[in-house]
Order: sequence, then C-alpha cells, then structure tokens
Amino acid sequence: SVVGSTLLLSGYIMTAAISVIEAYHYFHVPEHLVLPLAVISIVLIGGVNWLGAKSAGKFALIIAMVALGVSAVMAILAIPAFMEGVGTISLDYFRENSAGSAWVNFTKICLALAGVEAVANMTGMMKQPVSKEAKKTIWPVSIEVVGLNLLFGLALAGLTFSVAGTSLKDLHKPDEHRLQESRQHLIESLPAEFASKLSAESPLTISEEDLAPLPPEVLEAYHHLEEHEESVEQYTNASMRVIAHETATDRFGEGFGVVFGNVAGITFGLLLLSATNTAIMAMVSVFFAMGQDKELPKGFTKLNYSGVPWVGLIVSVIIPALVILIEQDVTVLASLYVLGVTGAITVTVLSSAYNKELELSKPVRIGLWILGLFLFSITLTIGITQPISTAFSGTLVALALGLRTIRSAAGPVDTGEAMETPSTGWLAILKQAKIEIDPAKPKIMLAARGRYQSEFAVDTAKRRDATLFAVFVRPIRVMDLRPGQAPRIETDDAAQEALGTTALLAKEHGVPFVPIYVTSQSIVDEILDYTVTYGCDTLIMGKSRRSRFSRKLEGDVVGEIGRGLPEGITLITRAADAPHAIMPAGMGSGQTK
Repeated sequence: SVVGSTLLLSGYIMTAAISVIEAYHYFHVPEHLVLPLAVISIVLIGGVNWLGAKSAGKFALIIAMVALGVSAVMAILAIPAFMEGVGTISLDYFRENSAGSAWVNFTKICLALAGVEAVANMTGMMKQPVSKEAKKTIWPVSIEVVGLNLLFGLALAGLTFSVAGTSLKDLHKPDEHRLQESRQHLIESLPAEFASKLSAESPLTISEEDLAPLPPEVLEAYHHLEEHEESVEQYTNASMRVIAHETATDRFGEGFGVVFGNVAGITFGLLLLSATNTAIMAMVSVFFAMGQDKELPKGFTKLNYSGVPWVGLIVSVIIPALVILIEQDVTVLASLYVLGVTGAITVTVLSSAYNKELELSKPVRIGLWILGLFLFSITLTIGITQPISTAFSGTLVALALGLRTIRSAAGPVDTGEAMETPSTGWLAILKQAKIEIDPAKPKIMLAARGRYQSEFAVDTAKRRDATLFAVFVRPIRVMDLRPGQAPRIETDDAAQEALGTTALLAKEHGVPFVPIYVTSQSIVDEILDYTVTYGCDTLIMGKSRRSRFSRKLEGDVVGEIGRGLPEGITLITRAADAPHAIMPAGMGSGQTK
C-alpha cells in the first residue's frame, strides 16, 4: 500500500505542477510571468481549500461544462483538419524502426491515462453498488481519453499551422529532430568559446551582449531558431488553443479565429487550474489515508475547523510549488510524472487480481491479471528508458518506506482506542448521559458551540419541559474516505467539550439530553436531517462571525439552513459571546418558517 500510495502521490504532484504551468501557457501570458503566477495560484488554491469552500467544487463543475461545450464546437470545426490528419498516417515508421523502438515509443503515450487514476481513487465515494456506479464514470472518461485524443491529435497533424516554414500537415520529421539540427548548425557557426558551452539537446540562450559582435547571418539564424522554438511551444504547450484558432479561422476568417482561440485558451486554462485543485485535494486524500493507516504521522489525520486535513493540505501545496520553482519545462515534468501514474495503476490492478478476499468472478480476475501484467511491462519499460522518472518516483518511494521503517522501529502508536475511560472529563460525562426521549414532550435542537449557547439551550428546554438535542457535525472534506477512517468522538476533543458542556448543564438542571456526533461533508444537510428526524420544533444556532466574502466563498450555513427549514420549526440565532439572560418561560427570539 505504501508503494502504490507513494506512486500515486508522485503522479498527483506532477499533475498539479504540469496543470498550473500549462494553464498559463493557455492564457498566453508572457513567459517571465508564468512561474510567479503559477506559484501564487497554487497557494491561493490551497487557501480556498483550507476554508473547505464549496465554491471550488461549483467552479470546477461550471468550467467542466463550459469546456465540454467548447470541445464539442471544436470537434465539429476540426472535422476537415481531422480528415487531413488521417491522410498523414503512414506505416513507414514500422518498416524503418525495430519492434523494440516501436514499443518504447508506445509506452511514451501512456500520459493519456491521466485522469483514470483520479477516477479510480474516488470509487470509495460512489454509491453502492460501486461496480455499477463506477461504470458510469470510468467508461465516459475512457471514451473521452481515447476518442478526443484521437480526434484532436489527428486534427493537429492536419493543420496548416506553420512551423519554421512548414505546415503541420506537411511535417514528416519530428520538430525535436529539426530543432536539434538547427541548434547544431548554429553552434558550429559560433566562436569556439561560445560553442563549447552549448548543447543541441536543449534550447540555446545567448545574451544580447554576446550576440552583438556576431555576424548578421548568425544573428538571423539565431532569431530564426527562436521563432521556431516559440512555434513549437505554441502547438505543444497549448495545442487546444492552436486547434481552436486555426480551425475557426479556416471556417469563418481570422477575426473569429482569434476570438474563438482566446475563448478556448481561457476555458482550457481554467480547466487546468481546476485540475490543479483536484490534484492537490487528491494528494490530501492520500496523505489522510496513509495517516489513518499509520504509514504517516498522526498529524496528517488532524482536521481544521472546516474539516480539511490541514497538515496534508500544507504539504500538498508546498511540494508542487517547490517542483515548479526548480523546473518549469513541461517536457521534463511530464517525464517525472509518467512512472508514478503507470506504476500506481499497475500496483492497484495486480493487487486486486492477487487479493483472494475480493469477490471477483473468474473472468474478471483473469482479465485483471492480463491487464496488470501488460501494465507492468509498460511500467518496467518506462523505468528502464526514462531514468529521470525512475529516480524521482524511486526517491519518493524510498523516503516513504524509510519513514515507515523509522516509525515501526519507534514502537506502536497510541491511537486512543485502548484509552481507559477517565473518571472525570467531557467524554466520561457524555458516556454517563442517560438518553430518554419522551415523545409527548417538545424537542429542541442545539447546533452551536460555547457555554453561553449551552446555557441558553438548557434554560429554554427546562422552561418548556422539553427534551434537548445537541448535534456536533465534524466536517470532513476528503475526496476518498474509506470505511473506518472517519473521525470518532473518542479522539475529537472539540466535540467532547462542546457536547460535554451541554450534557453537564442539562444534568444539573434535570433536562433530558441527547448528544449527537456525526461526520459529514455537508453541515447543512446533517443539521436539517437530525432536526426534522427527531421532530424538533426549535433549532438554536450561533450567528456567523465571518465576513460576507468568507460566507460567499465557504457557504453560509445559517442562511442555507434558514432557507431549507420546514414550516413550523423556529430558528433562533444568537451571538456566541452573548451572556445568557434568564427569560420567562415560553419566550424566545427567532423566526418561524
């Protein structure tokens, strides 16, 4: 599990890094601004998720729908280019190269698997039966990956987009080779003191000061090389923008092509930022799961007030930010990414095939073995042919296994499960609470923390001779929460204090009390559900102390509950720092729906 999780993490790290860099390529911002804007974006995404903002999910859904619409229009416009691209297909490669070379190049396209591992990692969130629900997600993703990659890949090959005087549809030699030849030719024409420091394998960077004394023909060759590299970067780093611009221009003219190209660039740029957000939260989910499995320190399971594992979130923001500070070349980042993705999928598939406890039919298990071995051969090939990716993923796995070994050597970790019940303390008070619900009595629900709120609720229940319920919703926003990983009240100090305070006051004043502890991704749904289920006629909540902007970003819990509360239930909101004032029995302040 450590190896699979770590490989998955390496894939997510590179996904976040690649996506945020590519986003600004699609936005067509100046190259010198890409890095600072990318780092700022990662930090802002982390900040939004720290707040547990629902708006991030809504934004992702909106962008996905817009991108789907833009892709559909592009697919229609790209049909002529697609047909031209089909005409460029040639089997000469297989006659000119060995089967081994063809296999190695085939393994390089495994980047197209991107997205499948994220969907597979979310099966724990799907409705039962997962085997049925997963098909509704995995098949569309698979069709999208294969179908749209084929369509737009061939359309790109059929474009008239010019690169160093040659259109893409007339290009029969990879630009990587053309660039190396141009660089080598330029290096040979440079003075020896310059040439010795340059390599045809990477872009050439020569200062204006060094260029000044060079002959005009060398300067012209250098500027021609720069234009060539810029054109290659356009169609490799922002291919969908180029396809949108070129196909729209061919059909409706240059003006429409520019507009549609910009629309596509902005849309897919935002989609890539959304992918960055997804990758960061997927990392948080993996860190949380490894913390729950005691493969990482317990701190990775700690939740902030919004229900987000905050240690994992901070780490998930820092790592990709450091990666892009070190390297911004998408080609290099992609080489670091590929082994993590294929390795994680391979480990998962082979583990599922081997695990006899999984209820799988014989044909399915055989299919998993065949698929797993095929993926293993791809992973092995990548590991041998791409040493940079192997070194990166191998280092992460070694660090994870080393940390696991150190933690194991330190002795067992006290998880709190064997903790003796204290003679005093909030947990003991909660366990001593005797739950009695008289159906004839009124029922009041308290969904607020603090002593003043508890005193008010207990006093109100006492004066009305009502049963008091108190609900504590521990929000948890993890993408894939497996059974047994949810927080428990035995380890939730804040919940013990909040519910224990109310329990103690209720016991002192003879008020029947029912504590409720629940973990959920939706505070609003849980409070409404328990209030209605237990037939409460009054709901007591605290007034929000957050700013209007914060409420818009995270969601206004009190406002949403007020709008969703059924008729006949009184909603009382009061400030948490307002001392309780004894009121005549039966009086209260609030609104009735």
